[in-house]
Order: sequence, then structure tokens, then C-alpha cells
Amino acid sequence: MIKKMSLIAVITTLIISCVSPKVYKELEDKYTNLKKEHRQLSDDNESLQNAKTKLENSLKELQKNYDETVAKRDKLQSDYNALKANYDNLTASYDALEKNSSAAIAENSKKNRELLAQLEAKEQALAAENTRLEALKKQLENRSNRVAELEAVIAAKDKAMTDLKNAISRALTDFEGKGLTVEQRNGKVYVSMENKLLFSSGSWAVGSNGRQAVQQLGVVLADNPDIAILIEGHTDNVPYKGNSQLSGNWDLSTKRATAIVNILRENANINPENLTAAGRGEYAPIATNDTAEGKAKNRRIEVILTPKLDELTKLLSDI
Repeated sequence: MIKKMSLIAVITTLIISCVSPKVYKELEDKYTNLKKEHRQLSDDNESLQNAKTKLENSLKELQKNYDETVAKRDKLQSDYNALKANYDNLTASYDALEKNSSAAIAENSKKNRELLAQLEAKEQALAAENTRLEALKKQLENRSNRVAELEAVIAAKDKAMTDLKNAISRALTDFEGKGLTVEQRNGKVYVSMENKLLFSSGSWAVGSNGRQAVQQLGVVLADNPDIAILIEGHTDNVPYKGNSQLSGNWDLSTKRATAIVNILRENANINPENLTAAGRGEYAPIATNDTAEGKAKNRRIEVILTPKLDELTKLLSDI
């Protein structure tokens, strides 16, 4: 630039020395204008240079921002790709799990329905069993009540028979030890009277002592109308050799039992329906027939007193 200015000055000097004032003036004006243009161009160039520098700085900043943005984008892309891969994996896992879960749920639902059906069947069976058990419980209670009633009746019958045995023992106390015994066994009372107290040998006529004993027994029996009275006649095994009115020991034992029944019937308070006469002959001995003492024991009248069992029978039929 300085060289150009020096050259212009030299040329100007040469021109001034060689040209007229008018031309010089024109040249000087042109030079001034050129200087102005030069300054203007310099200023414009400086402004342009500053603008360029500014633009370059702005470009660098933009490039930096761009690079940072690209880096961020690349990182976001990488993160996105990683997340996308994870998402795809999770989706695949979820789909597989959902498929397996659906199958498992369906299987579980089937099992649950089966179990529910079994449970309902068990509940119905249990309800039926409870109903049956309740009915059985009621039956058991009813039977328990019947058994209790039966036991009470049996106890009352046993007590009544004990009281009867004691009453007979008291009434016949004068005859005990004289061929008369009173026993209680198997719920019955047995009054056993040997023939020596009642009859002569081969006879069925009752003697006075025997009649008195039977009559006193009848007084007690009249006070106990709910007693069944069985009179059994028994003999030893010696064949009967009396008159032709009897066919043998069986006939004799029956006649003797009937004779006792007839004495008891003299008591109007004894119901004849309660009386039964039976002949057993020699076929129900209580002792050996090989001795005189044994034969004496076998020749006897047994009065067997049994409580009427109508009430017991009814209770038993209800159990």
C-alpha cells in the first residue's frame, strides 16, 4: 500500500511539472477522490474483515454447538438403540410370559373348576351326612330314652320282685325250714314247697298245714295283681303205683299243681287269669334220685312268680 502511495506521488510530481494548472487541478481532484475511495474501501475492507472475523467466530461457535448437538444426538441414538433393544427383549419376554401365563391360567382355571366341583360334591355329601347323622342322633336319643325307661322299668320290676320275695318270706316265716324255701333269681321269685308239707304219698289232697301255707301265700299274691303265677308239680323217679285214677307221675304232678291252683282261687282277689298249673313229672329234678333225701327234694310244688312284661315288651318294640 505504501509503495503504491509513493508511486502515485512521484507520478503526480512528474505530471505537475509537465502539465498545465488546469490539468493539474483535475488530476489533483481525481487524486483526492481516489484517496477518499481508498479510505472508503479500507474502511469497508476493515468492516468486512471484522464481519468476516465475527462470522468466523460465529461459525466456530455454531460448529461447536453442532458438534455438541451431534454428540448428544449420537448418545441419544445410542441410548435409544439400547432402550429399544431392552424394550424388544422385554416385549419378547412379556409375550412369552403372557403365552405361558395364559396357558398356566387356563390350566389353573380348569383345575380350580374341577376342585370347585369336587368341593361342591363334598359339601353336598357332607350336608347329606350331617342330615343322616342328625337323624341318627335323634334315633340314638330316642333309643337312649327308651333304654333309660327300660332300665327304670327293670329296676322297678326287680325292686317289686324283691319286695314280693320279702313279703312272702315274712308271710311264710312259720313254714321256712319245714320244707318251704323262698328264693329270688333271674328276675323271678321261686316258692318251693316239698310234698311233706303239702301231700301224703301218692295223694294230691293238700293237708291242713299245706293249705294254711298256700292261703297265706295267696294273701300276698292278691296284693300283687301284676304277677304271673305258675304252679309246677314235680315228682321223683319212683313209678306211681296208686289207684287207677292216675296214669303215672306226670298225671300226679299235674293233679297236685291243680290242687294248689284251686286253693289260690278261693281268694277272690287273685285273678284266675294270672294262674297256670303245669305238671313236670320226674323230668325236672333239683337233686339226685339216688338217695332218699334227694328224692324228697324232687317231690315238690314250685310256685314261680314272674312280673308281667307287657310294659317291657312295648318298650323293647319301640327300641
